[in-house]
Amino acid sequence: MVERGARTSSTVAWLARAGFADAAAAARELERPDLRELAGDEEFLRSVSHAADPDLALNTVARLLHVAPDASALSNALAEDDEFRARLLAVAGFSTALGDHLVRHPEQWHDLRRQDLTDRPDQAQVRAALGQATTADELRIEYRRWLLQLAALDLTDVLDMAPVSAELAVLAAATLDAALEMAARDLPAEAEPCRLAVIGMGKTGGAELNYVSDVDVIFVAEPVAGGNEPAALKTATTLATAMMRLCSEYTAEGTIWPVDAALRPEGKAGPLVRTVASHTAYYRTWASTWEFQALLKARYVAGDRALADEYLSAVGPLVWRAADREGFVEDVRAMRRRVTEQVRPAEADRQLKLGRGGLRDVEFAVQLLQLVHGRADESLRSPNTLDALEALIAGGYVGRADGAVLDEAYRFLRTLEHRIQLRRLRRTHVMPAQEDQLRRLARALGMRHADELTSTWRRHAMEVRRLHEKLFYRPLLSAVARLPGEEARLTPEAARQRFEALGYLDPAGALRHLEALTRGVSRRAAIQRTLLPVLLGWFADGPEPDAGLAGFRKVSDALGDTHWYLRLLRDERAAAERMARVLSSGRYATELLLRAPEAVKIFGDDAELVPRPREPLEAEASAGVPRHDDPIAAIGGVRAMRRRELFRIATADLVGRLSTQAVGDALTTVAEATLAGALETAVRAVEDDRGEPLGTRLSVIAMGRLGGREMGYASDADVLFVHDPLDGTDDQRAAESALAVANEMRRLLSAPSPEPALEIDPNLRPEGRQGPLVRTLASYAAYYARWAEVWERQALLRAAPCCGDPLLAERFMELIDPLRWPRAGLTEAQVREIRRIKARVESERLPRGADRSMHLKLGPGGLADVEWTAQLIQLRHGHAVPELRTTQTRRALDAAVDAELLAPADRDVLVEAWSMASSVRNALVLVSGRQSDVLPTDVSTLAALSRVVGYGPGAVATFLDDYRRRARRARTVVERIFFQT
Repeated sequence: MVERGARTSSTVAWLARAGFADAAAAARELERPDLRELAGDEEFLRSVSHAADPDLALNTVARLLHVAPDASALSNALAEDDEFRARLLAVAGFSTALGDHLVRHPEQWHDLRRQDLTDRPDQAQVRAALGQATTADELRIEYRRWLLQLAALDLTDVLDMAPVSAELAVLAAATLDAALEMAARDLPAEAEPCRLAVIGMGKTGGAELNYVSDVDVIFVAEPVAGGNEPAALKTATTLATAMMRLCSEYTAEGTIWPVDAALRPEGKAGPLVRTVASHTAYYRTWASTWEFQALLKARYVAGDRALADEYLSAVGPLVWRAADREGFVEDVRAMRRRVTEQVRPAEADRQLKLGRGGLRDVEFAVQLLQLVHGRADESLRSPNTLDALEALIAGGYVGRADGAVLDEAYRFLRTLEHRIQLRRLRRTHVMPAQEDQLRRLARALGMRHADELTSTWRRHAMEVRRLHEKLFYRPLLSAVARLPGEEARLTPEAARQRFEALGYLDPAGALRHLEALTRGVSRRAAIQRTLLPVLLGWFADGPEPDAGLAGFRKVSDALGDTHWYLRLLRDERAAAERMARVLSSGRYATELLLRAPEAVKIFGDDAELVPRPREPLEAEASAGVPRHDDPIAAIGGVRAMRRRELFRIATADLVGRLSTQAVGDALTTVAEATLAGALETAVRAVEDDRGEPLGTRLSVIAMGRLGGREMGYASDADVLFVHDPLDGTDDQRAAESALAVANEMRRLLSAPSPEPALEIDPNLRPEGRQGPLVRTLASYAAYYARWAEVWERQALLRAAPCCGDPLLAERFMELIDPLRWPRAGLTEAQVREIRRIKARVESERLPRGADRSMHLKLGPGGLADVEWTAQLIQLRHGHAVPELRTTQTRRALDAAVDAELLAPADRDVLVEAWSMASSVRNALVLVSGRQSDVLPTDVSTLAALSRVVGYGPGAVATFLDDYRRRARRARTVVERIFFQT
């Protein structure tokens, strides 16, 4: 007894830890004879503990074993068949209704063990199976058998919401067909023959049915050829009534679902069955707007298919003319308001379907856009919500980011609705309030805690409501834009609420901007009132709507009544949308545009968003230099060219037309042209000042990111200056001339100016800051031959000609090639030195107090990690592998893979991390207007940053997780390849 008591106590403790709510009851359950063989099976018990409701799962299995005629086979299957065990316990551990059904019909456990269960049947197979039923009870049993299989696949995540809903609609159609056949068999012999079609409406018609829904239908009937119409309609009414009763009435096997024909013409007051002509006449004359909205979902489900096709062909065109009706949009909105008002106050905060941020918000927004735009675009005419949303996204009627958010939210809310209904197979759309019910629901969705479920649901509901407001009310955003005038349709408070719904953080400030933009009766104000309804929504699509609207006001004020500006935005959708995107993405591009607002023209031409090659940029810079005697004025033209090209690149980047690599290449080209213009300006200034030619050849060598063609928006220009005195020129005079040119270049490019500065950084030169700024080729050769350290060889990996004398640059490359591609590779001591320097950089250069994981350059898996890894491979093997002799990181990694020095998987990890860090680094400048290597910690900047990088609204956590995961994986590769740990 002591031993048994100790064993029982241990079992209870284990069961409690495993998640059983009543561990003592579960322990007693395990002592039942039916469970004796499974009680000692640890895998079975572990599987039970993973069920949404372990207590229910164990109890249902025990009941099933008790009644199953082949209990031994069932017990063995539960012990040996992992897939079957998962399916059975998923159902038994969550749905009390399906568990009870299984206990009533224990032979159906075999259906869950079928190897082909995941090969779902087509509609004909389901119809054939249900068509064998001869009584209402048989029909219910067969229906639940199919439902059981589907729920098992749903709860084990084999099928997600969309295919589950579609199969539920197939099952409903087959059930209606079977019930119709049963009703036909009971007709009296003297009944007049008829044709009867059942049209699915609502979720049935949309092939997106719930587990427990009213099945909405419309009945269409016609007499057979030569038949009597009134008598045929009487027969059809008898058939329809009997069919509805067979599905809806309660028997010993319960009920299936109610069949609801209230969407028919005149609703419940109208005849149950009508002819095609009667339907058409009603819709042409009497139908309300909501009835055409309902007909969006109309689809054949049972009965006479040819008749159904005739009906759909007749009413379809009427649906797509509904938007032409007077007051159409307001009718749809009024209907949505009435639906919301029907929600009981006690359930308002827990309504998944009808409440704010619920399923109806998505469905009404999608349907309104379908009815408005589907008149001309037939691709939008799907009865299925998700398919229609996908078509709206593809057609550009809904933004991709908004569409993705709506799609994800709708799928989640529908899945949540499915789980709630599966519990007891009851029609409900209300989130439970009890903690234990929420916990079971969370576990059924793969979540650990009720809090996680609640927060996820609230987040999706908030996004749905925001986007519903944005999309559903977009056609009347003109009401907000007209606030200052007498035609205002919204009070300031209502307008402020609308801005809040759209995501504006300062509604009051937004209203002030609107008033300033639309005040008065001028043509400019009138066009602004036309533009703003669309622009406000597009600003709201961006990371910073308030900044977008403020920037638009500043640009509009700067351009004044310029005739082409507002016409461009009014007539060119792409131009207006791009402008909204750029202005709402941060400070950098907006500040560039405000320095020269006429650059707005770039938005309207795709060709203007292609970065320009170096030759025309350098020619433009060179052409402007001789026009000015003052070097500052001359360099002003060069810097203006750079500002314009930076804006072009930033715009193309923000609207998604450039990859990270293409941005780096384009920025490098602009920097090269700028340096070339600065060099020419400086040479002219020094020669004019001295009254004689320089007497030396001068070349600027690109280093660092400039040499690697990987510049960022705020990168400095790392360079070396090399010169070679001309024959007959005194070496000292030549050196002074070269130094004067280099200093003049630095002065000109860093001088205060409204244009962005390009700082020249020569600190990678021999002896660093202590060494001479300019050296001769011979001096470089002497230094490198005697003093060059391994880090200098590494720095020279990125050396490339930039501007100046090309022959001198070529000779410099020939000089350094043996240094950076050493014939014998690196010695082990040199490799250790590189690793030591890298470790020292990591420990000493990181800002004090900085979070290492948030540092884009020096943090684990950051830019430096990837670049040093590539450069070590280049130094060790560049002499033997010519393809490694590149200044670009990605090309070096690709060449290392081709030479089998790096595994493709490792290359992919490194490139992915490097590309994301580079993209985020650029995005930080675009958002904040300044350079930073550290990810921000404030939520608003992070949110804007994640949006600019390409993440959707509310995806900051996903963005950070992605960055950290990629960096972590890259650091693992770096540890293994670079540090060999």
